[in-house]
Amino acid sequence: MTGEALISLIVLAAGFSARFGRNKLLEKIDGSTMIECVVKSAVSSKADEVIVVLGHDASKIREVLKNFNCKFVFNEEYHVGQSSSVKAGVKTAMKYADAVMILPGDVALITPKPINMVIEEYRRSGTPIVVASYMGRAGHPILFGRSLFHEIMGIDEETMGLKAILNKHRDMIKKVEVGSEEVLIDVDTEDDFKKYFGKSPGKA
Repeated sequence: MTGEALISLIVLAAGFSARFGRNKLLEKIDGSTMIECVVKSAVSSKADEVIVVLGHDASKIREVLKNFNCKFVFNEEYHVGQSSSVKAGVKTAMKYADAVMILPGDVALITPKPINMVIEEYRRSGTPIVVASYMGRAGHPILFGRSLFHEIMGIDEETMGLKAILNKHRDMIKKVEVGSEEVLIDVDTEDDFKKYFGKSPGKA
């Protein structure tokens, strides 16, 4: 434990990567897969635990993460969309966590620093929603306090998922300026991959 509040960091790794054409989380970046890079930062942070939500290619992702200190949750409804994976992670964490952090598995450049800054702000202020930001723009991860767990368990794709909660509770949101663009960068397409890593996916 690194503070009074127990914080679970949920990494979303269940999707199809439809816009990428294949599972982007298994693409290599400097010798490691994208999901390894993200989970390495997650487990190196001040979060009390890391939960990885699996779905598509679950066995492959579990295999590349086998040496990391994280829990795995399988989302049987991963084909429905990201909201189902958020709920699968929160359902596990809500039994004991005081707050959850949501981190998509494609935020490939994330480091422990912004994760820790969000955690530290929550432990200092207790603000129900804390968001990493850069130059005023909200990014990842996003932290939600226990008071919002019930609402999170009611989200779905048709009602905008977590965006609906963020829109509803704008007055509860604390943005933490992290001083780095990494919190805004997610890799959705092959062009994104080439832009941020200087090479096409699959290239050495």
